[in-house]
Amino acid sequence: MTIGIVGAGQLGRMLALAGYPLGQRFLFLDPSPDAPAGHVAPQICGAFTDAKLLARLARETDVLTFDWENISVEALRKLPKRTRISPPIDALAAAQDRVEEKKLFERLRIPTTRWQAVDSRAQLIKAVERIGLPGVLKTRRLGYDGKGQHVLRRMQDVEAAWDALGNAPLLYEELVPFDFEVSIIGARSVRGEVAVYPLNGNVHAGGILRLTRAPFGSVALQRAAARYLRRVLTHFRYTGILTIEFFVRRGRLIANEMAPRVHNSGHWTIEGAETSQFENHLRAILGLPLGATRARGHCAMINLIGEKPTAADLLAVEGLHLHDYGKAPRPGRKLGHLTLVERSAPLRDRRARRLLSRLAPELRIP
Repeated sequence: MTIGIVGAGQLGRMLALAGYPLGQRFLFLDPSPDAPAGHVAPQICGAFTDAKLLARLARETDVLTFDWENISVEALRKLPKRTRISPPIDALAAAQDRVEEKKLFERLRIPTTRWQAVDSRAQLIKAVERIGLPGVLKTRRLGYDGKGQHVLRRMQDVEAAWDALGNAPLLYEELVPFDFEVSIIGARSVRGEVAVYPLNGNVHAGGILRLTRAPFGSVALQRAAARYLRRVLTHFRYTGILTIEFFVRRGRLIANEMAPRVHNSGHWTIEGAETSQFENHLRAILGLPLGATRARGHCAMINLIGEKPTAADLLAVEGLHLHDYGKAPRPGRKLGHLTLVERSAPLRDRRARRLLSRLAPELRIP
């Protein structure tokens, strides 16, 4: 079969690399002529919203999926009804709008932050008075990797936050004093089969994921996160990989956001799980049996941000796996990632700290 992917970033690249051993073919749509996935598969170069190009992608492939969520729902809805799109468009639409996402969590009884939609300076002041400080003002749409956010710690911060973001629909929510962050990743197939991965423990800096460790956390946290994930999968009659990110505060999960796609915190699964998230996404949308999600050991994934050592330096580290996305260095840009798999969590953590002391010495690892 031929799988069409809207977006040809590193996630699409890793989807293709996972699909080739299964005998699958790929065709991408992306505006960048040098997108990472275009190095490994054919690519249509053009805008995500171009109706003719989307129609061509749908016509030349058997199923459409996407490698990030900020693509045009309206354009996807205009495709012929026979076009098979996975994950469902409704899940994509909910993930694109932080207000709709919060409403979904509340509807499904998934704990989340206290929040309020904001469309004016007066509404922002009322939201701050009702929810309190500190808080975070966020754009409802198009925010990722810490973009489109402004932290408010004093009432005097309201004006600066509004000046920075007030030209778009917004959401104000409490700033959670969390103990740590986790994410849960699972797949649901077109046949209704569900497979859930071990919980991920995540460390961010500047809004960008720097380190993931898995398995992570208690059995109770794993069960609760998996239960919430299954509610969303069932609600949408979902197909493909879904991720939910949580804050953990005093042993309680607080949902932050969801991603209807393969996820950065699941990159460890390539070497560290029986079946990677990328392969299981493809299995799910193609109606194939899902693969086992067991961890092969205790895994760490480190993102390479902005710049990276030479491949020779990295590969000289025993047991280290390098994934280079083929991108030109640029501040804040995800250039690749590293994974390692160890026999124990303490050994994994020691090795991850040692690597990060070289790559990001400013990063504090709990």
